[in-house]
Amino acid sequence: MATRPRTRKPLTKELVLARAIALADAEGIEALSMRKLGQVLGVEAMSLYNHVANKGELVTGMVDRVIEQFELPEDGTWDHAIRRCAISAHRVLREHPWACRLALIPSDPRIIGGPRVRYMEWLLRRLREGGFSADITYSAYHTLDSHIFGFTLWQIGHSEASSSFTPPEGQSVEEWAYGILAQLRGTYPYLAEHGEQHMTRGRDGDAEYEFGLDLILEGLRKLRRKR
Repeated sequence: MATRPRTRKPLTKELVLARAIALADAEGIEALSMRKLGQVLGVEAMSLYNHVANKGELVTGMVDRVIEQFELPEDGTWDHAIRRCAISAHRVLREHPWACRLALIPSDPRIIGGPRVRYMEWLLRRLREGGFSADITYSAYHTLDSHIFGFTLWQIGHSEASSSFTPPEGQSVEEWAYGILAQLRGTYPYLAEHGEQHMTRGRDGDAEYEFGLDLILEGLRKLRRKR
């Protein structure tokens, strides 16, 4: 009995963006090109231009699809809602590390709207509706936004540096690290202590992210109570 030839999924903008995101997740944004994406989709690169005008528009759409995954709760108190948003944003950006830096670059200034603008408006509104003045909201927004993106960038940078590090020949990473700590103890005892905590406590970056986030939120609660 003859088998039917497999039909390829029709090419749509959503499929193009989904495959581009998967490619960037697997190989990094530097590996993304229209030609390579066309190969992944099984089409000529020129076919992609029916769905995105150019690579810049493709990358903008990819970043928007990532930010669309941020949770923007409408229920709960202002602080619980913002905490949920911040934790979901951190998780999403860690899943798509290439997107974190690009999300800080403004998208097409001619377009008013989109996921990035909705996230900004949501955060500002939850603060204002939570009882903060416009002046406090201005500072609180920047503090929260810089923690979400800044800490995540810091964490991604450390992860990339660790994964690319090669210890001296004949040593494991752990042996090399303990050797450095032994040299530090005499002159830089607190740095050595901090390094030992990294080696023994096993606290991951997510726990440290939430520690900083909770400090910010507690500070804002105190400000609100004073006012």
